Amino acid sequence: MSQQTDTPQGGGAPEATPQTMQLGAARGGFLSQLRVTLARRTEGRGLALLTVVVIAAAILEPVVFTSYQVTLGRVALIGLVALGLTAVILMGELDLSVASTLAVSGVVMASIPDIWLGVLAALATGLIIGAINAFFVVVVGINSFIATLGMLFALRGLAFVLSDEEPVRLSNIDAGIAFGTPLLGPLTPRVLLFIAAFIALQIFLSRVKAGREFYAVGGNRQAAMDAGIPVRRRIFTGFMISGFVAALAGVINTLERTAADPTAGSTVLLASFAAAIIGGVLLNGGRGSVLGTLIGALALGILQVSLTLSGVQVDIQDIFIGVILLLAVITDPANLRAALAGVRSSFRSREKAQTPV
Repeated sequence: MSQQTDTPQGGGAPEATPQTMQLGAARGGFLSQLRVTLARRTEGRGLALLTVVVIAAAILEPVVFTSYQVTLGRVALIGLVALGLTAVILMGELDLSVASTLAVSGVVMASIPDIWLGVLAALATGLIIGAINAFFVVVVGINSFIATLGMLFALRGLAFVLSDEEPVRLSNIDAGIAFGTPLLGPLTPRVLLFIAAFIALQIFLSRVKAGREFYAVGGNRQAAMDAGIPVRRRIFTGFMISGFVAALAGVINTLERTAADPTAGSTVLLASFAAAIIGGVLLNGGRGSVLGTLIGALALGILQVSLTLSGVQVDIQDIFIGVILLLAVITDPANLRAALAGVRSSFRSREKAQTPV
């Protein structure tokens, strides 16, 4: 007598068992969780730009990847200022004064004979500037764009006044020369300080309660206030972080150049702002990451060094960065959804208008 099997005849699918059902549910759950995680991440545009820039640089200007100190130094300068901007933009605010903060902090430092006292004075200057910006925004009620734009011009004028419109040399030039010496392979103190600032801000925004509240303030300010979050204090903290980091960039720039230039930072604002936006930080606040800002700084730093080595003038480089920034804003998922919704509503209104009554 032949044994019957459980396999259905005619090539049908095998009967589902509890084990296969659990496996299918686990796979579906993993894919669903993966889609949710990818949807939350905001670094896609930055990664795409970084990939394109690296490939183009490897083909056209491969010396970019052998000139470690130049490339890493540029990335660190853009990235430092962009990190401070990230803290402010996450709350839906802007700080346009970072470039002038960099310049005036460097002049303050170089004007003091004692180098360590000068460093402390420069960093304190950045904190004070950040507090003043926050005061105008939070207490006076001025829009952050207008308030920091005014500070941009006021601080630039102050830098020229303090320096008598000429570079101020460090009293201890040897310290500046030593500061530019690599400490760990090709890594100079500038790069190491940038890495330290990146780690510190990442921990603050992801692990510290006050840092996580930045996202709540930017996402829905009224809801954050209703939840008991000290919104005004968080805005003060964000602007002071931005001012401090910009002043740190000014100190580093002054040490490496052994002189403070009142025009320093004039090309940093656009690149740093673009690095944060390209990295996925939403202009309206509430979304973004420090990792995305790092990716954006890497992409734009490599791009600027490549263009410089190719003989492209700074003004033309700004055109490139401006176009990239514009594309980043246009291709933001929220903006794309809003544009599609507008197009759909326009088509529907036309259809209703053409429909005979």
